[in-house]
Amino acid sequence: MSDASTFDLIVIGGGVNGAGVARDAAGRGATVLLLEAGDLASGTSSKSTKLVHGGLRYLEHGEFGLVREALAEREVLWRIAPHIVRPLRFVLPVNKAMRAHWKLRAGLFLYDHIGGKSSLPGSEAIALDIHPAGEPLYAEITGGFEYSDAWVDDARLVVLNAVDAARRGATVRTRCKVSKITRKGDLWQVTADGEKFTARALVNAAGAAVDDLARLAGTAPKYALRRLRGSHIVVPKLFDHEFAYIFQQPDGRICFAIPYEGQFTLIGTTDAEHSGSLDKLEPDADEVRYLCDGVNRYFVKNITPADIVWSYAGVRAIVDFGKDRPEAASRGYRLVLSAAEEGAPMLGIYGGKITSYRHVAQEAVDLLATRLDVLKADHWTADEALPGGDFPRDAQGLLVGELRREYPFLDKVQATRIARAYGLDAISWLGAAKSWDELGQDFGAGLSEAEVNHLRRNEWAVSADDVLWRRTKLGLHMDAPGQAALKEFMGG
Repeated sequence: MSDASTFDLIVIGGGVNGAGVARDAAGRGATVLLLEAGDLASGTSSKSTKLVHGGLRYLEHGEFGLVREALAEREVLWRIAPHIVRPLRFVLPVNKAMRAHWKLRAGLFLYDHIGGKSSLPGSEAIALDIHPAGEPLYAEITGGFEYSDAWVDDARLVVLNAVDAARRGATVRTRCKVSKITRKGDLWQVTADGEKFTARALVNAAGAAVDDLARLAGTAPKYALRRLRGSHIVVPKLFDHEFAYIFQQPDGRICFAIPYEGQFTLIGTTDAEHSGSLDKLEPDADEVRYLCDGVNRYFVKNITPADIVWSYAGVRAIVDFGKDRPEAASRGYRLVLSAAEEGAPMLGIYGGKITSYRHVAQEAVDLLATRLDVLKADHWTADEALPGGDFPRDAQGLLVGELRREYPFLDKVQATRIARAYGLDAISWLGAAKSWDELGQDFGAGLSEAEVNHLRRNEWAVSADDVLWRRTKLGLHMDAPGQAALKEFMGG
């Protein structure tokens, strides 16, 4: 279209679903504008347990279709993003007072097979009195299982989808809050940050605020939502191996303890009803106690709230199907496309989970294609790597080695972090550097001016928090003077 402010599609919401839709639609030939009120992934999409998984516990609630889809997507995401997705082996100790041994075995057998052929090893029974993962546990915990899932850098998953969307022609605007939405016949008019944009179709990917955005657009939300707060805590590492744990709890829920950022353990999550603001979320004292108690039932080394080095909370928008217990509420999604007689189409995304985002986006764009003739029918996102991920998924170690050979001033920790964040795109900002000095100002913790400038130019990083807590997790590693220097360098 000739007017630079007119698009085929405006996507509102820069979380994983919105970025995924923008990427898919741009790759199918649409002109796309992605609008995000804050930073990319600044909401729930950067506050997950950071797992690409089918959801073993969802089998217990009869969510077989959801688990099947998610396990299939686990394979896809590992293939298209081998730098930010990696396999993780989980240990599930048996507690017969909570779930019988046979019940866990049966659930894991189903989990191994329900998603079709998997590239990851299957489950197996283990003796924790001789297994490495048994060492930090109480001596009476002797039996358990191992099974496979995967870990993902959730915030980078969002950013890389947005980067790919932009490379395919999409316009991405962050810090651009939508204040007005009006349907005028066959077009939508959207006012954001004082600017006006026009589009033939609109996608409401506002996550936990999807119903609020629907009302702003003058439509009634299709589904009632439950807002569930999931909280996490990070403590100094509680074990020295690379296994993760899934711990059963007396209330029927589960708690994860995951190796994190080399020096830490990530513990989560909760399912607490949330009725307040969606801004500045923090775990409350009850949730913190719940998570501490959850791991203290298993680890010899107990933790208290005083051990916490970082915590975060996000609100999941769950479609309300009337189930009483928060943990039993479906993590499935619903897509709602407005009727043709209403005029310009609007598609709302209700619910969902990070593992299934690509499939959700594909299905959403398929629906939009019934109303937007510019959208091609091609399904392409399962086969095209995300930026930096065009290498075999078992070759991450080789990539780390290549970075160290090409840039010998990088130590193993630095090279590993860079490879896992940028993949093959690392060279775009490392360039021909022969030393740290050639990368500009050194902020500490392995962060250089060259990397920060790359994040500003190519990944919409504006503030120090964008860099330290979403594009990277170097906020856990960088000292106060380094953080202050970065904040001054970025102007906030």
